[in-house]
Amino acid sequence: MIRVLLVDDHQVVRLGLRALIDLEEDMTVVGEAEDGLKGVEQALDLRPDVVVMDISMPNMDGMEATRRIRQELPETTVLILTVHAQEKYLFPVLKAGGAGYVLKSTVDTELLDAIRTVAAGGAFLYPSATRLLLEDYTSMIRSGADEDGYETLSEREREVFKLAALGHTAAEIGDQLSLSPKTVETYRTRIMQKLGMHSRADLVKYALSRGLLNEYV
Repeated sequence: MIRVLLVDDHQVVRLGLRALIDLEEDMTVVGEAEDGLKGVEQALDLRPDVVVMDISMPNMDGMEATRRIRQELPETTVLILTVHAQEKYLFPVLKAGGAGYVLKSTVDTELLDAIRTVAAGGAFLYPSATRLLLEDYTSMIRSGADEDGYETLSEREREVFKLAALGHTAAEIGDQLSLSPKTVETYRTRIMQKLGMHSRADLVKYALSRGLLNEYV
C-alpha cells in the first residue's frame, strides 16, 4: 500500500485528489496540509511514501518544503503538482529533490501512474518536460554553468559523506547523527549516485582531493 500525503492550499483540489487516490487498491491518503510548512510537519509525523506537493503556497512554497522533506526523510519521495508547464521550475524541482512533475490539467490521466512510478524509485515527467530539461541542460553545459557534484549535496548528505569517508559504519554514523542505519545507507547511496562513485575508496579519494578531511588528519 502506497501511503500518500497531499499538500495543496486549495481544499477543493485536495478533496478531488483524495477521492481519486482512495479509489485505488494499492494506495491511500494518510494526511493533508494546506501549506508548505504544515506539509513538512505532516511529513515528519506521518512519514508517507509519496508527498503530492503544490508549488505555489503560503508560509512556505513547495520548492522549499520539498527540499526540507528530502533532507529529513530521504526515503519519502515528492511529486510536484502544478497548474502551468513552467520551464523555469523544472531544474529547481529536481535539484530540490522532487522525483516527478505532473500538471493539474492531466491529473485524471497521469497522477496515479506518477505516484506508482516515484514510489517504486523512478522519476515521472510530463512529455514535453523531457525536451525542456534537455534544452536547459545543454544550455548550462555551453555556458559552463554546470556545478561540482559536491555543491548539490545537502548539509545532512555532506555530514554523512565525511563520516563515511572516515570509515564509520552506517550504525556509527546513525548514532552520531540520530538516524537509523537504513536511512544512513539511503543517504550514502544517493551521495554516491550524485558524485558518480562506486566504492568507499572513491569517497576517500574525493574527500582528500577537496581537503574535506583536513580537520581530521
